[in-house]
Amino acid sequence: MEPLAAASSLPRAPRRCARFHGLCRSNVQEQTRRQVAVLNATAQELFSLYLKCQGEPFSSESDKLCNPAGIFFPAFRVNRTSERKEVMVAMYKLFAFLNASLGNITRDQEELNPMAKELLERLHNTTKTTRGLISNLTCLLCKNYNIFQVDVRYGDSSKGKSAFKKKQQGCQVLRKYVQVIGQAARVLLPHLSPS
Repeated sequence: MEPLAAASSLPRAPRRCARFHGLCRSNVQEQTRRQVAVLNATAQELFSLYLKCQGEPFSSESDKLCNPAGIFFPAFRVNRTSERKEVMVAMYKLFAFLNASLGNITRDQEELNPMAKELLERLHNTTKTTRGLISNLTCLLCKNYNIFQVDVRYGDSSKGKSAFKKKQQGCQVLRKYVQVIGQAARVLLPHLSPS
């Protein structure tokens, strides 16, 4: 979650998409479906392990400390009846934000809990899956809608915050991720069904 920011505007750069188009795999939709399903299936476990590794008071007061109401998280206002293009753009914004957030959380946990090997491995694996998903969504947006870049807003960086605040920010983001990923999977998967 780097400081609020970032990428450029929407329907631009046909030549950029033309160059990227060749990189799309033939099974990009199926691969995207699998990545979303994996993220959905592992989100709660990641959150639970994160809480366990933070110790008290996070283990016993997670409802209070991890309430995501006070943090920025991309609005997710699409549903199954939304246009496919709108769904793809919303997904890209969500997963680009999540990828940056996971980077911050992983950096903080490497500093705060360097011996928490299972947590760090899960964070790295989730980040890897998220990066692959972003690449596939970029491919689908280019291929189907000639969109190469999407405006993405990121949350606040945790750099310079106290250890407690870093842990809290991570737990708020991961709690919100658990809440949103199930909805994202339900909305996105029908849009990725073979036409």
